Amino acid sequence: MNERITDEQVRLIDSDGEQLGIMPTRDALERAEAAGMDLVQISNADPIVCKIMDYGKFVFEQKKQKAAQKKKQKQIQVKEVKFRPGTDEGDYQVKMKNLTRFLESGDKGKVTLRFRGREMAHQDIGRKLMERIAADLEEIGTVESFPKMEGRQMIMIIAPRRSDPAASQTGGGCDARHRPGFSQKPRAEFNSCRKSRATAALPSASRRRPTASSTSSRFVATS
Repeated sequence: MNERITDEQVRLIDSDGEQLGIMPTRDALERAEAAGMDLVQISNADPIVCKIMDYGKFVFEQKKQKAAQKKKQKQIQVKEVKFRPGTDEGDYQVKMKNLTRFLESGDKGKVTLRFRGREMAHQDIGRKLMERIAADLEEIGTVESFPKMEGRQMIMIIAPRRSDPAASQTGGGCDARHRPGFSQKPRAEFNSCRKSRATAALPSASRRRPTASSTSSRFVATS
């Protein structure tokens, strides 16, 4: 940059991006000084390519762009929700709302189930609870790490499920009342909803079968 450029000649571009051609480096420096800017090398071609610019402003804009790009990139976090083998229904629904909120915001959910004392002998209860949680969240989350024991804790990781554009365009999905995590029997309600949609989509003719009497009435006996 500026006096540090040792080549005898350069291909110069002015501050507006216009090509000024090849010229002695000294002439290019004089043009940059006259404009109150810097002469910055931007390419190692032969001859080297230099541009007249405000280098301080250029560096500032580069940092600003990088900061904006970094801000746009979503940092996925793992949010933990703790359960107990004896978690009651009301507390369960509150915790499920938290998990749902985490998944819908793009974060992962870490489900931790802690056993105390003699509860370690009943890990099957914990696995059933984990299965229920996974089933209640199956529409918006997928199990990334299946339940496993770490010390006295059973841990499961659920990641956000990628949305299906085709389903959203065709109006797929059940009524909001059937969202996972907020019903006692999510699978039964979901299957009922899916079955009702499939029945409604059938043409009316396909749901009526001709009777034997109506079929025989089309023919007339001849002597």
